Amino acid sequence: MPKKNHPLKFETRALKSTQNIKSEVHAVSPPIYLSSTFERNHEGQYQEGYKYSRNDNPNRRALEKSIATLENGTAGFAFGSGMAAISAVFQSLKTGDHVILPDDVYFNLNLLMKEVFSRWGLSYSFVNMSDIEAVSNVLTQHTRLIWIESPSNPLLKISDIQGLSKLAHAHQILIAVDNTWPTPVLQNPLDLGADIVVHSTTKYLGGHSDVLGGCIILKESGALAHRIQSIQVQMGAIPSPFDCWLISRGIQTLHLRVNKQTENAQKLADWLVQHPKVQQVLYPGLKDHPNHEIAAQQMLGGFGGMLSLLINGDEVQTLSIANKLRLFTQATSLGGVESLVEHRKSVEGAESQTPINLLRLSLGIEHIEDLIDDWKQALI
Repeated sequence: MPKKNHPLKFETRALKSTQNIKSEVHAVSPPIYLSSTFERNHEGQYQEGYKYSRNDNPNRRALEKSIATLENGTAGFAFGSGMAAISAVFQSLKTGDHVILPDDVYFNLNLLMKEVFSRWGLSYSFVNMSDIEAVSNVLTQHTRLIWIESPSNPLLKISDIQGLSKLAHAHQILIAVDNTWPTPVLQNPLDLGADIVVHSTTKYLGGHSDVLGGCIILKESGALAHRIQSIQVQMGAIPSPFDCWLISRGIQTLHLRVNKQTENAQKLADWLVQHPKVQQVLYPGLKDHPNHEIAAQQMLGGFGGMLSLLINGDEVQTLSIANKLRLFTQATSLGGVESLVEHRKSVEGAESQTPINLLRLSLGIEHIEDLIDDWKQALI
């Protein structure tokens, strides 16, 4: 499905949407409003609607406007972390509601459901989200939300967002999509029928591994938007003004970084897939990926900067290869300008379904020949 027509192209909107017009001195770089509280006028009114930074702040308002604009939504809400944003979506549900999640859902969300929301009375089912019939088979009369990660973390499965949205809406069920990996540069789930988009803005939107944040974007204003805003303000899991400023700064170069990272990921995947020590490369940009065609339809412009690979070997051999890499830093997280590698099984623990021979890569903006040379020496 084509993206909506806008008078300005994405790159221009990313710059213009982050401008903060509150500056009294008309600075080119937006100022940071660190104040926790704001003055009332003589009539007792709050000027510009600001009264306390937990409720609202100029930097947060600018960020929220930007993310809503770039995702083609009507309302945006910024949070102090990606998990805080995810939690707010589930907090908007009520006791007895049923949720459907991918069987390879992000391991922290899996823990959140088991350790927190199950005690709140939410029920949930895990299913292969790439199989629409399988999703249909676990629907109940209490299902209120279908949660999608596409591509998934770390197996890079692809879900048919448009097809699942049609299924959900036929049963008055909400669709939420974690769009952290593709970013709005490559994928706009709201245009494909989703109701909710979530990001860990720590990752690509921030883009420099120096800030934590999360956001929710809604397709429509209304009761859900009111609930999300109430949770955001009353629970107080909000980003600081400086964090909002850092993420807004990152958004300004988002298009440039994501395109470069995507180009690097595609080229490295094409090289790795031919290496005898690599059992399999998991990347939707490869034509033999089982959901390549669906990915091509909904990820416009490329397949993202993330890939995973399975090493021909055991866990010890897999870790040994990661240790040999010189340009890929071993670290959690993703989406920054630097390339990272991580052995996910070690992070996720014994209950994880992630293979012991899997390495997850976050491609940075380094020169691709240097990155390929790094893998050449590591795989010797």
